Amino acid sequence: MASLKSTEIAKALTSAKDERRFVRLTTRYDDWGICGYVVGLGPGFVMIVVVNDRVWLDGFECLRRNDIIAAENHPYTEFHEKALTLRGEIIPDAPPVSLESIEDLLETAGRAFPLITIHCEVVDPEVCYVGRVNEVLGGELVMRLVTPAAKWEAEFKRYPTSSITRVAFGGDYEEALSAVVGDPS
Repeated sequence: MASLKSTEIAKALTSAKDERRFVRLTTRYDDWGICGYVVGLGPGFVMIVVVNDRVWLDGFECLRRNDIIAAENHPYTEFHEKALTLRGEIIPDAPPVSLESIEDLLETAGRAFPLITIHCEVVDPEVCYVGRVNEVLGGELVMRLVTPAAKWEAEFKRYPTSSITRVAFGGDYEEALSAVVGDPS
């Protein structure tokens, strides 16, 4: 049986999605939260269109539902929404990415976007990995990573899918890296 807290969070996520409300989601791994618009709800993951600190739309992040400890209306919604409107920013619909399981999420995000970012916050909340999905097989994600200097790593890296807490794609950073690094040779 779901705890009262998780039931309240589930209701808040559903209403935020249905009403297209600007929210802040906080996970057990951060104190500051992620701000944006909930555009997808799956059994294990929530997809949010990120509004970054500079008040621009900045791609999508998918968070594990069980890691979300708060889902609340953003205290400065009016300002953010006015700024987004004045800048011509339009909240996009969810891309064709499945939220059914971590494996489905990784496979479909890997097909829809040239690079994705993964976080394994249980292992190290300060580190993320950006790269191209090669395959998802046997409980592992196999990726070819891109360095912060926009160079392809020579070796493929493997990550247990159970350790992945967050997946991001379509953001400014992933798009910049993708433009500079090009396709792997």
